[in-house]
Amino acid sequence: MIASFLQLICRVVFRVDVNGIANLPKQGKLLIIANHESFLDGLLLGLFLPIRATFVVHTTVLNSWLFRQILKLTPYLAVDPTSPLAMKKVIKLLEAGQPVVIFPEGRITLTGSLMKVYEGPGFVAAKTGATILPVRIDGAARSYFSRLSGSHPRMLFPKVNITILPTSHIAMPQAPNAKTRRRLAGEAMRREMQNMLFYSTQINTLFTALLDAISTYGRKTVLVEDMRQVEENYGELLKKSLALGKLASKITQANENVGVLMPNVTNTICLIFGLSAFARVPAMLNYTAGSAGIQNACTAASIKTIISSREFIKTAKLEEVIAGLQNVNIVYLEDLRAQFTLLDKAWLMGFALWLPRLAAVKSYPSDPAVVLFTSGSEGKPKGVVHSHASILANIAQIKSVIDFSMQDKFMMVLPLFHAFGFTCGAIMPLVAGSRLFVYPSPLHYRVIPEVIYDRGCTVLFGTSTFLGNYAKFANPYDFYKLRYVVAGAEKLNEEVRKTWVDKFGIRILEGYGATECAPVLAVNTPMASKIGSVGTLMPGLEPKLEPVPGIESGGLLSVRGRNVMLGYYLYDNPGAIQRTPEGWYNTGDIVNIDDDGFVFIKGRVKRFAKVAGEMVSLETVESIANHASPSHQHAATTQADAQRGENILLYTTDVNLNREQLSNSAKQLGSPELAIARKIIVVKELPLLGTGKTDYVKLKQMAEMA
Repeated sequence: MIASFLQLICRVVFRVDVNGIANLPKQGKLLIIANHESFLDGLLLGLFLPIRATFVVHTTVLNSWLFRQILKLTPYLAVDPTSPLAMKKVIKLLEAGQPVVIFPEGRITLTGSLMKVYEGPGFVAAKTGATILPVRIDGAARSYFSRLSGSHPRMLFPKVNITILPTSHIAMPQAPNAKTRRRLAGEAMRREMQNMLFYSTQINTLFTALLDAISTYGRKTVLVEDMRQVEENYGELLKKSLALGKLASKITQANENVGVLMPNVTNTICLIFGLSAFARVPAMLNYTAGSAGIQNACTAASIKTIISSREFIKTAKLEEVIAGLQNVNIVYLEDLRAQFTLLDKAWLMGFALWLPRLAAVKSYPSDPAVVLFTSGSEGKPKGVVHSHASILANIAQIKSVIDFSMQDKFMMVLPLFHAFGFTCGAIMPLVAGSRLFVYPSPLHYRVIPEVIYDRGCTVLFGTSTFLGNYAKFANPYDFYKLRYVVAGAEKLNEEVRKTWVDKFGIRILEGYGATECAPVLAVNTPMASKIGSVGTLMPGLEPKLEPVPGIESGGLLSVRGRNVMLGYYLYDNPGAIQRTPEGWYNTGDIVNIDDDGFVFIKGRVKRFAKVAGEMVSLETVESIANHASPSHQHAATTQADAQRGENILLYTTDVNLNREQLSNSAKQLGSPELAIARKIIVVKELPLLGTGKTDYVKLKQMAEMA
């Protein structure tokens, strides 16, 4: 009777919605695992799960009189999650056929995201062979019963969703001793929890995700600033997005690919959300690609209209680039503003700002959301078409493994036309409630560390090249607030990694991505990290390794998952999306995945040389050079050779580097003699793309002329 009354009260005040009842198993040993958002979690599960189960609670909970009264409503077992003896009691319950509810985190989250997962629950699941039933609680963290910091918005009665996911099992790991088996089972449970968070995330459209964030965090929450150093809140971002979207809709058609040639400023991000609101597809053009590169991108994606800014074109000295473009209509925001009529202002202030979901044009998660272009580092750029679902799925994957929160402030230096900058730097913070500082260029090596220090940034994404240069010019105290530094887009240089640890005491988390995967495929995290690897694959991502002739260890990686693109726009077949076969994307990378699931990149298929009949990774050639001369930059390419097939050329900024040093480093690293560059060419600096990657097309041209 009391339970029914409490259930009615919770249904009314928290509007509890339970999904996935069909996933409940009919019989057998059952271990129910749930994330821990608040002091309400046990009560909610006890009232709304149609299974009478024993709750495993922390011994400290019994110190509270209130919770002792609540626990009288259900069977419970008070344990210390760090104690192996405590887990034996849980095993006995499961073996006796009693369903058990346990919170693998052992404590209520302080970040709003997944925290440390204890090994005990994983070992219990493996030892008993119990069926695991994941249950996601969402919304309780926003109540006054949570333990989030005061900066997080609270509600008296937030809406709570309970999602019951499909069951799974954890097999007992094969390992030489009990300690290792326990650790591996714990890691398997961590992956189960991460999968639960990912698969239970509701995916909609980019603009809807922004509106959801506004509903969660409030319109007055200050969020974004750029070099004007004017902080803007969610309400101001929404106003700008709707206005810019309305203006863009006057000069474009629904579902049209609209070129965006803009710098890293708040207005550009608002333009992206505005285009999304009116069912236009922003095509992010690389302003460092020159007239030919931009023209090729416009041709591939059938872009008829480009939105830009006169001030930006003048500041970036792009007048000649713009003059070289043909068959496209260049529209400047400064000119567009004049078209915002009194009627438009009335629409914005009297309707759209108050009912933005009704003001927006209807779109679907499967619709194209953005066109990003490959770097062109190995040929003509291809237009990578991502749906709303693939971008937001990648954000959900990242959030399930890293605990970004409202307390974080992102330093966004990577350009918006770069997949890393677009998804991780711009969209993710805004839909996750994290603050953001938008900086115009990653190349200001002296200024960026000072801005990070001055604005109190806690998260930085960058390439190895950029991070290495920031370290050179930064004061050891500039990065005192940085919690996460994530490297991607190119291999992390070992010297850069060591410098950040020694000078700043910061561990760089290396990741791995591809524009086609929105972009994050794998990343090291504080909970799961191995030096030399790029981390474990994202939750929900299915890998496939195919053997490659001449490569003994590893294989060619293909992946399939919700974050994989819809397909390509190709220069040779403009405007038609070439879909991925059965959802698989061939990364072109040779990788090895170890027993713990960590990914080690051996090199790209296109970045192997065939020397005297043997396959040699150019990544290995560069690794040898980095070992021999860690404080300089190196890049390898090939040159045709009638007798040997190909010769390896090493471009370096080290005037003193010689083959003897390379030979010594190769011996120390255990690398083959064939991986020692046959010819060393000294350059003042390596050619770079605007994304920070080495421009291997330019390098190949240089080699052919050498």
